[in-house]
Amino acid sequence: MNLANAFVASVDKHPQKPAIYWGESQIPYENLFRQSEFVRHQLVHDLGVQPGDRVAIWMKNAPEFVAILFGILRAGGVVVPINNFLTSSETQYILEDAGVKALFVDETLRASAEKIQSNLSPLKLLQADSLGTCEVSVERAVEEDHLSKEQDLAVIIYTSGTTGRPKGAMLSHGNLLHNVGSCEVTMKVTEHDRVALLLPMFHSFMMTVGILLPMTVGGSIVLIKSLNPPKNILKEIITHEATLMPAIPQLYRAFASADLPKLPLRLCISGAAPLPVEVLNRFNAKSNVPLIEGYGLSEASPVVTLNPVDGPWKAGSIGLPVHDVSVAIMDNDGNPLPAGETGELWVKGGNVMMGYWNRPDATGETLQDKWLKTGDMGYADEDGYLFITDRKKDMLLVNGINVYPREIEELIYRFEGVKEAAVVGLKDERKGEQPVAFVALDEEHVPDKSALINFLKLELASFKVPRHIHFMDALPRNATGKILKKDLRDSLSGV
Repeated sequence: MNLANAFVASVDKHPQKPAIYWGESQIPYENLFRQSEFVRHQLVHDLGVQPGDRVAIWMKNAPEFVAILFGILRAGGVVVPINNFLTSSETQYILEDAGVKALFVDETLRASAEKIQSNLSPLKLLQADSLGTCEVSVERAVEEDHLSKEQDLAVIIYTSGTTGRPKGAMLSHGNLLHNVGSCEVTMKVTEHDRVALLLPMFHSFMMTVGILLPMTVGGSIVLIKSLNPPKNILKEIITHEATLMPAIPQLYRAFASADLPKLPLRLCISGAAPLPVEVLNRFNAKSNVPLIEGYGLSEASPVVTLNPVDGPWKAGSIGLPVHDVSVAIMDNDGNPLPAGETGELWVKGGNVMMGYWNRPDATGETLQDKWLKTGDMGYADEDGYLFITDRKKDMLLVNGINVYPREIEELIYRFEGVKEAAVVGLKDERKGEQPVAFVALDEEHVPDKSALINFLKLELASFKVPRHIHFMDALPRNATGKILKKDLRDSLSGV
């Protein structure tokens, strides 16, 4: 079984069922298949793409993304989704690093792509946003698909690159099918579900939960066409009766501040970035739909844990390992730690990546005896529920004592008017490091450093209280919502 086979099975079972809802239009599975066939034929017969060749997708969210994704897989190619918010130079680095043969690009990025092509002459550009209007008259030709094996490379996901150059996580057909299966069981997904897709489709969270999951179980994608204002999202969710919504904390924060109507959703899932407990509590107090937090990383295809759909839920917890995935809390020597003790999260399962593309040293540092070392610090409670305290590399050493920025950030979020918060370390000759906070407030609130520091002193040991607080209009984030702590650290170089 491979991803292309799984998609074609859904086409065979539901040829006329809407695969994608896009504004006022509906795209049946059969039409989506025909578009993917156009892509497959274009790659194999026009460009001579061979099994294992890398083909990139650089475009904004649109139904064509799905057809291109499966067209590449049906050709035996390897999909390289690229963040459409990257600059030309950043994109060129990925294309060169992955040795991409062809690039699908939409009209908004075509000028940038042509600039890149002038530097990478073998690169072929293909129009990504013309499939919806092209007349594709083809017969079913499943026998012509390259029959990729589960162990074959399917997708290379480049990490967000918040620290240094991004690395390409190699995910096989088996890795992604395993994670889709884990999500199907853990989230209780069926062919009757409709997944609201509003985050960028290039992101591993959306690719697995927003595209591969519904397309391989025979469900539907409600591809949100208009994100602003947030009420447009709610309108499309209601109109198309979406049942499942994976999204990021900022969206749930916006919803928690709005008047929410009764929604057809049965479940909201927060991922891609830590969900502040304050946002979780405010959303669940307003909504008729439960919001539960999960955890994952691209190297794990990406979903690792989720709070149980039917509960019990624990605020601040990333939940339990998803079906058929193991998580352990390890010390620095790779020994498992008992409940309540903080260590590094290690993950094992069929979802764990093959390694990093052309990075054997980085692969060796990250994979150990089939375990994936996540770089995230946390602990398990007596019930096995997992809690993230911080990124291992974000941990601060203040007077030789471990300080986890996440603990300080959670408290800052409880201060009235705080919209965003991040804590990083500032080198200190006497104490090693000092915590520094960056805070963005709601428009109606006036910055008051003394009040915030006094608030924190009531709850934190003195060595954890930030000595410096910088107020900003907004914190720097990447396209998937992660706060760019590297940028914040860099801004302290002159402090």
